[in-house]
This record gives sequence, C-alpha cells and structure tokens, in this order.
Amino acid sequence: MTENILDTNTQIYPRGQSKIQNLKSKIEMTATQVQNSVPPKRKLSKTVKNPRLQRIQKIHAIAVNTLSYLGLTVAVGLLLFGYPIGAIEMSIFAIATFLTTMGIVVGFHRHFTHCSFKAVTPVRVILAILGSMAGQGNVAFWVALHRFHHECSDTPDDPHSPYFKGEKQLGKWEGLWHSYMGWTVDHKLPNPLYYTSDILRDKTIAKVNSLYFLWIAIGLLVPTLAGGILTNSWLGAFYGFLWGGLVRICVTQNLVWSITSIAHIIGNSPLESGDRSTNNIWIAIPTLGDSWHNNHHAFPNAAIVGWKWWQIDIAGWIIRGLEKLGLVWDVKVPTPQMIETKTIAK
Repeated sequence: MTENILDTNTQIYPRGQSKIQNLKSKIEMTATQVQNSVPPKRKLSKTVKNPRLQRIQKIHAIAVNTLSYLGLTVAVGLLLFGYPIGAIEMSIFAIATFLTTMGIVVGFHRHFTHCSFKAVTPVRVILAILGSMAGQGNVAFWVALHRFHHECSDTPDDPHSPYFKGEKQLGKWEGLWHSYMGWTVDHKLPNPLYYTSDILRDKTIAKVNSLYFLWIAIGLLVPTLAGGILTNSWLGAFYGFLWGGLVRICVTQNLVWSITSIAHIIGNSPLESGDRSTNNIWIAIPTLGDSWHNNHHAFPNAAIVGWKWWQIDIAGWIIRGLEKLGLVWDVKVPTPQMIETKTIAK
C-alpha cells in the first residue's frame, strides 16, 4: 500500500508561488473585503432637525423669557406702588449683572466662540459658569449658535438677521422684532457636534457644560442668600432673588439682543466685514464693548475691539488685566496695517 506522505493541513501552491506570497494575497483580499464592508463616514449636518431637541430649545427660550420679564414686571410694579429698593438690592443687581455679562462677553463670546485668547483652566471654568448663569443656553449651544451666525451673517441662513427670516426678506419693524427677540423661539438649531467639537472634547468645559441647570440655580440662589443675609430678613431674600436673579437675567438677555438687532441696523460701518454689522457707541458701556460690532465682524478673532481712545471696550480691559496677571495669553489684536486694509474709503 502506498503511504500518503501529505499532512492533511498541507496546501499545494501553484507553480512559481511561494507560501508567503499566497499568504500575502489572502491578507490583501481580506483587507479589501473589510474595507468594502465598512459604511462610508457619515457627514455631520450643520443643523439639528430632531423635533424633540427643537421643542426643548423652544420651551427653554419661552420659559427664560417669560419668567425674567415676569420678574421685571413685579419689580417695576413694586417700585411704582411705593416699595423702593435700597443700596443693598442695587448692589446685588449691579454686581450680578456685571459678572454674568462678563461671562457672556469675555467668556462665551470672545474666548470660547472666537478663541481670541488663551487662559488658565480656573479662569475658563469661572467664565463658563458665569456665562451659564445668564440663562442663554450652555456653552456648547451658545458657541454653536454664534459660530453659525458668523458663518452666514445677514443672509437667509442667519438665525437672527434683521433682514431675513429664512428666505423671507423682512421689513424694518418686522426685522427689528425678529432680530431682537423673535428669533429666540424660532430659529434653526445648530449642531454642536459640527460647530463645537473643541468644546465637547475639553473634558473640564464639557463637564461645566453638562451642569448648565445647576449653574442657573446657583445664579438665582446666591443673590437670594446675599439679600437675606445682608438685610437679615425674608423680604431682603425675596428682593435679592428678584433683582439679582430674574431682573438680572432679563437685563443680560436684552443686552445680547441689542447686539443681534441694533448693532446690525443702527450705527456706522467703517470696516469691510462682509455683512451689515455696525458700531454703536450708545450701548458700548452696558454691553462691555461688544457694540463695536463692525470692528468685531471685520476681525472676529480679535480679543480687543475698541481701538480708538473713545471706543470703550470694558471686556477688552478685563482681558488685558488678566493678561498682566499672567492668567491669559496669546491675546489677539489686529495691527494698524490690518485695520487699514479693511477700512472703507470715504
């Protein structure tokens, strides 16, 4: 009997092909099969079309607008009916308004949205928390919305242009209303995954972002406690909540709305910015300098937007102060030559 000298695991290869070559061919074929089986990478959409998320955003906007204006109405009503406020209530309101406005302008706007300067982590966290207390959405939402605005400023896609609502061209008064407050409950929802991947990848800021409603609650609780402790009364606590909480949120909301509307309608535009943004001196102080809006849109990444001695830019001063303390660095400011190249000839 002839003995079978081939092992059952032995393979016979075509003439001229080695075992290594055959193995290489198999690997290449397997890799090709795996590659063909993986679906193509999904392209992120710029906006979120999820009805549930859109509804949540709308409810949030309506709730904040309604409660803050209700607080303002009660506060004004009390004043009119002979219940004045004193230095304590005025101080609580002023300090709370300044801090949360700083959180929006210096933090949400110039740092997180436009990366106009770098900062140590504690400063970034404080700015993120203060901005969140303003009740205008968490860091990722606010930044995504504003980056979306800059991408399509004063075009039909702009969420709060005074000239367009979608494809509809707006008249003067309708446009003013839409860009001031109307847009807050009726706008496209920008996709944070598309616009704010840098925020979401930052573990520290992402954590602050996820605790948004906690910061809202603390922003209401602190002035309430301050009012109660400083006056040693429940009435003082109520006034602290009213003026340092609800009225403060209402005022900071209106300051931002004045930029989205007035600073695209009234004022002058000395620089080429690609849109209809304006500089407005009348609201420069309460907005901490953000009303130099044409300057900002011409150089979005500028940390300082008040370049002339009379252009008051309180946010810019704060950033410079933090820079001197070594807490921020890489502060971006356009050179005179850069400004000159964008100056519109008269």
